[in-house]
Amino acid sequence: MRFIADTHSHTLASGHAYSTIKEMAAAAKRRGLEAIALTEHAPELPGTCGLFYFQNLDVVPREEHGVRLLMGAEVNIMDPDGTIDLPENTCMDLDIVVASIHSPCYGTDHTPGENIRAYVETMKKPYINVIGHPDDGRFPFDYEILVKTAKETGTLLEVNNSSMRPASGRVNTRENILTMLDLCKQYEVPVTTGSDAHVDVDAGNFAYVSEILEYCAFPEELVVSTDMEKLKPYLNCFRVK
Repeated sequence: MRFIADTHSHTLASGHAYSTIKEMAAAAKRRGLEAIALTEHAPELPGTCGLFYFQNLDVVPREEHGVRLLMGAEVNIMDPDGTIDLPENTCMDLDIVVASIHSPCYGTDHTPGENIRAYVETMKKPYINVIGHPDDGRFPFDYEILVKTAKETGTLLEVNNSSMRPASGRVNTRENILTMLDLCKQYEVPVTTGSDAHVDVDAGNFAYVSEILEYCAFPEELVVSTDMEKLKPYLNCFRVK
C-alpha cells in the first residue's frame, strides 16, 4: 500500500519536537509524499505554542519542496463533555484538526463510559477531521461506538505509527488498533495514517502502520491517505465554507 499523505506530525513549535517546517517538508518529499499535515499541539499541552500561533497560519505558504502543507492542530480533548482547547472559529480556519486524548490535559481517572462520551461529543463538532491515536489502553472505551460514530459524523480514525513503537508510552496499542480496524472493515469506515512524527526522520514513516494493515488485510479503498482525492473531502481547507 502506497501512502501519499501523513495527516499527523509536529514541528519544533510543539515544544517537544525537533524539526522545522522546511525540514519536515523536505523529509516528506524524500518519502514520496504529496502532502504532510503539521498539527502542532494545542495550547493546553505543556510547552507548546499559544493561540496566536494557530491564528496566524495564513502567512505560511501551503507548498514547500513540492509537498502540500496542511497547517493544522492536534487539539486536546479536555473532559468527557468533549471540550477542546482551541476556539471553534480558529479550528474552522485550519486546514486539518486532529483531536486526541493526552493525560496531562484529560487525566487518567475517567471511566470507559466517560471516555467514549468524550470521543463522541468531540466527533460531533464538524471541524474535527481526525481522532488521533484512539489506541491507548490507558483510556479504555467501546470501540464499536467509536467506529459507528465516526461513520455517522464523517470523522476519520487514525492508525498511528508512533503508537506501535516499542518505546511508546501508550499501552495495548496493537491489540486495540486491530480491534478498531476489524470494526472499520465491518462498518466500512475510512481511516487515515499518521506518523505522529516529532522529528523529520520520522515524517511519513509508516513502517508499523504498513505491517498491521497488511496483517489484517485492510482494504486500501478505506485508507484515505493513499489518494489525495479520497482525503480531500475530510479536510477543512477543501470544504465549502
